[in-house]
Amino acid sequence: MEKILILDFGSQYTQLIARRVREMNVFCEIVPYNKMPELTPEVKGVILSGSPFSVKQPDALRLDLNTVVGKVPMLGICYGAQLTADFYGGMVARSEKREYGKAFLEQQATGDPFFMHTAPRSEVWMSHGDTILQLPEGFDLLAGTDSIPIAAFRSAEGRFNRPVYGIQFHPEVYHSQEGFQYLKNFVLGICKCSGDWTPAHFVEDSIAALRQQIGNDKAILALSGGVDSTVAAMLLHQAIGDRLFCFFVDNGLLRKNEFSDVLDSYQHMGLNIEGVDARQRFYDALHGVDSPEGKRKIIGRMFIEIFEEESKAHPDCHWLGQGTIYPDVIESISVHGPSVTIKSHHNVGGLPEKLNLKIVEPLRMLFKDEVRRVGKELNIPEAILGRHPFPGPGLGIRILGAITPEKVRMLQEADAIYINALRKHGLYDQVWQAGTILLPVQSVGVMGDERTYEQTVALRAVNSTDGMTADWSRLPYDFLAEVSSAIINNVKGINRVVYDISTKPPATIEWE
Repeated sequence: MEKILILDFGSQYTQLIARRVREMNVFCEIVPYNKMPELTPEVKGVILSGSPFSVKQPDALRLDLNTVVGKVPMLGICYGAQLTADFYGGMVARSEKREYGKAFLEQQATGDPFFMHTAPRSEVWMSHGDTILQLPEGFDLLAGTDSIPIAAFRSAEGRFNRPVYGIQFHPEVYHSQEGFQYLKNFVLGICKCSGDWTPAHFVEDSIAALRQQIGNDKAILALSGGVDSTVAAMLLHQAIGDRLFCFFVDNGLLRKNEFSDVLDSYQHMGLNIEGVDARQRFYDALHGVDSPEGKRKIIGRMFIEIFEEESKAHPDCHWLGQGTIYPDVIESISVHGPSVTIKSHHNVGGLPEKLNLKIVEPLRMLFKDEVRRVGKELNIPEAILGRHPFPGPGLGIRILGAITPEKVRMLQEADAIYINALRKHGLYDQVWQAGTILLPVQSVGVMGDERTYEQTVALRAVNSTDGMTADWSRLPYDFLAEVSSAIINNVKGINRVVYDISTKPPATIEWE
């Protein structure tokens, strides 16, 4: 399978470069700059990421570019461009001021394939502290900006067996108006990638790889009802059929009717699945615990206990299936340089070692949106694929304070009214995540001729792309009024509804 290799020098944008390449239906892989694998024939090109470091620092992140240059086309972005210029004898110096923000790229050379189908002058995004003052011998200027004379360059014809490009702006961010086209010109044009890495091909290749990896063994997988675990389960099911055993736990902290609805969906999808009713076990373990961290630890421990029990009930399962996705696998720690680590906790920390299970992660190279596209290819119902993110501890962290079955009932009823109203009014797919929070606050109310002293719920709806930042959703006032009235009139124990208009940061999406 052809691919583009992205060498990570610690940039905050490294994953975004990968996202852009994947949007071209080209597979790419992020690896640390100092752990570059052998350039096999599948590698069609190499991209060097940016970095918070300066090439002029004594501890700058260095790479012997001769291991790449001449073998495949190479593109250096920001730090990658400065490293290239410095490595081959150009002049790079610290800027007197940090060049950050919008700039206008002026092409100095015409006809280069890197600038195919782009305007001679285009807005780009700068973010660097070093500047290339002089190009090395054997390199040609392609473009500059008002603030820097050398914003894009390439190796001269015949200098190397394969072309080398360097740019001092970030084409991967949306602020660079034609950035995607520049990347497309490099990946599809200069590197000659075919762009045929589609969900259908991924499914076909993954099923074949899973069959070879697992052989005639059996696997076990804990389903959460979410997108990642569901798509992972369907891929494994396509590969090994009923030799995959799945289970879905009702911890008493799911949304109203979620356990029966999701379990029914899984059974209609043909999965070999068992439902585990553990509501009372969780309630007993959580009794009287009101700290968020305490609740999280108990919920996590209970899941592990149930997993151990299910695993022991199926001793012939030798593989643990998990819905790990690419952002879980890659962690770039910019301050200390890049590092790629596989998160040791995964979804069930310590279990593989404790139970002597081998891990299989069919989605470990996919981003979230790619997981959804693969899910569509597998004909997974939209009711599951389009679900909002839901926290692992469930309603346990949407009930502030101690958890009781009565509080769960109130929150489930209120939340169902809210979510159903979002669907009814066509708003569900317009927000990234929505939920209801039961507050440890009682307030005075009047219902009919009676005075009440009951609970308060907060409605939360946010727009986001990845959950790292989020803005509150501007839901219509009439909609909020309808939901508030429906909750107060139909859920005994609640007499006040508020709407959360906090952004992340400084707030978080969940309240606990």
